[in-house]
Amino acid sequence: MPERLQFKGTRNYIASPELQEIVNVACDLERPLLIRGEPGTGKTVLAKAVAESLGLPLLTWHVKSTSKAQDGLYVYDTVQRLNDSRFGTGDVHDIKRYIKLGPLGKAFQSPDRSVVLIDEIDKADLEFPNDLLHELDMMSFYIPETGETITAAKRPVVIISSNAEKELPDAFLRRCIFHYISFPEAEEMRRILKVHHPNVEEKLIGQCLVRFYWLRDQSEIRKKPSTSELVDWIGALVRGGIDPKQLEKDLPFLGVLLKKESDLQALRQNQRRNSRF
Repeated sequence: MPERLQFKGTRNYIASPELQEIVNVACDLERPLLIRGEPGTGKTVLAKAVAESLGLPLLTWHVKSTSKAQDGLYVYDTVQRLNDSRFGTGDVHDIKRYIKLGPLGKAFQSPDRSVVLIDEIDKADLEFPNDLLHELDMMSFYIPETGETITAAKRPVVIISSNAEKELPDAFLRRCIFHYISFPEAEEMRRILKVHHPNVEEKLIGQCLVRFYWLRDQSEIRKKPSTSELVDWIGALVRGGIDPKQLEKDLPFLGVLLKKESDLQALRQNQRRNSRF
């Protein structure tokens, strides 16, 4: 029976009870946890919070469009071996010297448990998740260049983030525990803001929340501002010495919240229309 891991959030990461529960379920069942949610809802930083809360090291694999499943396990550095062969700077017969373990490979090789983040898995090729099925099931992989099999002594906590840019294969989804991080409600958002801005007056926080959620409700805004943008906006307001009352009729530093020119133009046109009536 594996040791019981209990995630309760951290001082800097406010996790809802549902999120805490699903992380602990994934730990108990020793299944990868697939996380989806709007940008800025804390998918990537969740892994850091889990590692901090459980007292485990964190290994991160940032997936790119060119990433292959093997990259997370190991890479055979043929270029270095060729250079060593040409210039006589190393023992080219010792192939192990040229095997570089990736984040999953390091987690499997370690005698201790760790947290592995596979970040934005849907950025890679469609076959990428399927190519990881065996390794995630068996927590083991084979290196043909050396004839070595590396098997995890303790299964790592695997957290996988996705922006839903592509549909993931059903076979892969069946092996994961899934959770969608909902966008925080106002009260939960207030708690998050107090972590980032503990010394900001309550009146400013309250007015910022009113305007922020009003902005997210505007149908013409296509890229809704996220939590991280709200945190930055409050920082800009404090630095600019903006009074909370000013927010009732104006939105200073709007470019901190909205990142698309079309959204800025649409909002300003809407404000001009409303000002006529």
